Amino acid sequence: MRATSTDVLLLVDKPAGLSSHDVVALARRALGTRKVGHGGTLDPFATGLLVLLAGRGTRLLQFVPSEPKVYEATIAFGTETDTDDGTGVVVREAPLPSALDVLGAIPALTGDLDQLPPAYSAKHVGGERAYAVARRGERPALVTSRVHVGEWNVLEQTPGSLRARITCGTGTYIRSLARDLGRATGSAAHLAALRRVQVGPFDVRDANGIEALRSGEITVRELHEALGDLPRQVLDDDAVRRVRQGLMIPASVAGARAALLDAHGDLVGVGARSGDSWHADVVLATT
Repeated sequence: MRATSTDVLLLVDKPAGLSSHDVVALARRALGTRKVGHGGTLDPFATGLLVLLAGRGTRLLQFVPSEPKVYEATIAFGTETDTDDGTGVVVREAPLPSALDVLGAIPALTGDLDQLPPAYSAKHVGGERAYAVARRGERPALVTSRVHVGEWNVLEQTPGSLRARITCGTGTYIRSLARDLGRATGSAAHLAALRRVQVGPFDVRDANGIEALRSGEITVRELHEALGDLPRQVLDDDAVRRVRQGLMIPASVAGARAALLDAHGDLVGVGARSGDSWHADVVLATT
């Protein structure tokens, strides 16, 4: 639907060269509100899907499905950089690996992994971001994080590169996967290109292009769609009133949480189960 309200879900296909904050700023202008939040950033060199919520929808960010994340990554072999991507300075060179060595190293980088984040990352180290430490020429004292990589689907392979569709969980750094794949083959590697094509149930093919965002000719979605496959319960007027007063209402659908809708299909709030009743975790006040 076209934007007639600021309380919306907005999908954007971010181009390379813009930061996630740049896209949020464009969305604020297009929607006419300062209240725009995102469900996960992309590095400026990367392209692809950003999930944005605006207006009262920013209160729903904690409930937006964030997994799986699916990326199309191009990994270049022969050089490793200080940023683990093509924007950095080359810190190591090595002979190119064989195609068989590359394919043979992928299984060890699939499943539950203890992954070391890139030095140039937003991880906190001693009260500051790792990238701030790295920019001073110091090595940030990063520790590994447990991440999950579900699948590598090889799309194209050349002597010097690999293009793959990677399905993973939240917190996974594709730059680290590229670096570690190079090391596992006895070579070196960095992430040359990255495109995010899916976040949870949201697909980049359904996203607005950046020119549509700049012109304000955008397509938006209802807020309840931001909640993915969370069960829906439609409320009568009395139940809507009780929810807005902070009172419990009977639960008629299964699940630990549910999207609570009024008779018009508008989202009233998100209910948390308490026995056979709902108590609203979030209530979207009328405007």
